[in-house]
Amino acid sequence: MIRTLIVDDEPLSRQGIRLLLQNEPGITVVGECANGAEALDFVRRETMPALMFLDIQMPKMDGFGLLAALKPETMPVIIFVTAYDRHAIKAFEVSATDYLLKPLKEARFREALQRVRQQLQFRDLDKINAKLQVLLNAVNPENSYPSQLSVKDGERTTFVRVNDIDYIEVAANYVILHVGQQNHILRETLTNLENRLSPKTFLRVHRSFIVNLTRVTGVKPALRGEYMVTLKGGRELPLTRGVREIQQRLEFL
Repeated sequence: MIRTLIVDDEPLSRQGIRLLLQNEPGITVVGECANGAEALDFVRRETMPALMFLDIQMPKMDGFGLLAALKPETMPVIIFVTAYDRHAIKAFEVSATDYLLKPLKEARFREALQRVRQQLQFRDLDKINAKLQVLLNAVNPENSYPSQLSVKDGERTTFVRVNDIDYIEVAANYVILHVGQQNHILRETLTNLENRLSPKTFLRVHRSFIVNLTRVTGVKPALRGEYMVTLKGGRELPLTRGVREIQQRLEFL
């Protein structure tokens, strides 16, 4: 049996996929998820499915964010379900990773499913995952995030490597970049900077703080049912995001 997971934020789309699969021999739908975060939680609790129908544009965590969080050696076969533009479709075709355009057409659906059966039959998963990586490199939004931030201090400009940032703190209409023992003041709002940084690595844990997840060493309870995030070096910051979310993000980092 091909264990199958459906990940799509549109209930009607999930229902349509399930209906198309119900008469397919050898297919068992093990779950449905409305976004990448739910899918991460599912694969953490359950065995990784062999096949995943995956939407791209979803809230909280999109399809590419989910794939970036999964370990390559456990990656299932992916059929993208998307309304992406023609340029992205070309990337799918080059990578030979299958996709379905919304609204779904039954004949095209059967064709994609038959290709999956052949791939799984010959167990050429290394080749499948290599082609998937080509796709991720081509269209993954991670490639558009800056690797450095420029900080101006009078006539002097300092370039701060994004990966070196421990955490970011709001200060009125400015933000403070905490990098080891150094602090850099950047004229930008925390919300604008949050949108410029990779959500895979940076998480806003509080209205006043963004943390680099690679610097997080733990989460612990505080007073009145609140929690604190502990960073390397011992710094603690308040956590108002869900504890479960940050635990998932850290587990799949």
